[in-house]
Amino acid sequence: MGKAMSMNLLRHGFKVTVWNRTLSKFVFLLCTALLSQYLEWNLEICVCDELVKHGASIGETPAAVVQKCKYTIAMLSDPAAALSVVFDKDGVLEQICNGKGYIDMSTVDADSSSKICEAITSRGGRFLEAPVSGSKKPAEDGQLVILAAGDKSLFDEILPAFDVLGKKSFFLGEVGNGAKMKLVVNMTMGSMMNAFSEGLTLAGRSGLNPQTLLDVLDLGAIANPMFKMKGPTMLQNNYSPAFPLKHQQKDMRLALALGDENAISMPVAAAANEAFKKARSMGLGDLDFSAVFETLKADGHSS
Repeated sequence: MGKAMSMNLLRHGFKVTVWNRTLSKFVFLLCTALLSQYLEWNLEICVCDELVKHGASIGETPAAVVQKCKYTIAMLSDPAAALSVVFDKDGVLEQICNGKGYIDMSTVDADSSSKICEAITSRGGRFLEAPVSGSKKPAEDGQLVILAAGDKSLFDEILPAFDVLGKKSFFLGEVGNGAKMKLVVNMTMGSMMNAFSEGLTLAGRSGLNPQTLLDVLDLGAIANPMFKMKGPTMLQNNYSPAFPLKHQQKDMRLALALGDENAISMPVAAAANEAFKKARSMGLGDLDFSAVFETLKADGHSS
């Protein structure tokens, strides 16, 4: 995701600065400074050397980049990482101040987003949460859907970058709404993937051709890009990660917690979460979230 987003910015004439948080994790931080028609970005990801070859420069720490830049955009793997980049030593809070904006594109719970917002605004900064709907391929194609909430003026100012990264940007009001919308979207997606996996398994076990099922689904009322894209690779046991299963399970867990807060019964999502947890226990967490299909095979079924 981070590499694809950065490459899109470079291709569109944006000036990109890369910061490497850790060589072992695919989490990243993007920092920007609006300079005339250019944006300067800082990206935390283990592909920074490759990005440098394409014209990016290197920053040192989140604090150092925030000091240099007017806008900072972060996208990290989970709430713990998002909080760490802001609050830890050499983090964002050390340099955020009046005139600077912080945009968090991580998928986190509303409480974590609110904590970050309060910290940023207490130092005079402006805050926008902007998680994205989409995975590796939409990121490569600049077709992400951006779910923003918080400071409306900051949203308006950062739109030139959003227009490069995504096909549509929504402004959803107060901080927390972006996080909630993203969790609802990913909860729905995870539940659908489990039903889809069961359908493929049932077709095969019933003596039907699962590929024919894919063709039928693609012509009916429930046709959708996810089934069309993931189905063939699932039948080939190909789970190259576009969206890692461990992150999908994290989002299911956060969505269920949101359901608890609102006293909403979510039995389908709860069952889907259990399936993703089982997949993680089988060592599938780093594979694509469609690898939940393998849990059915483990139960003695086949496609």
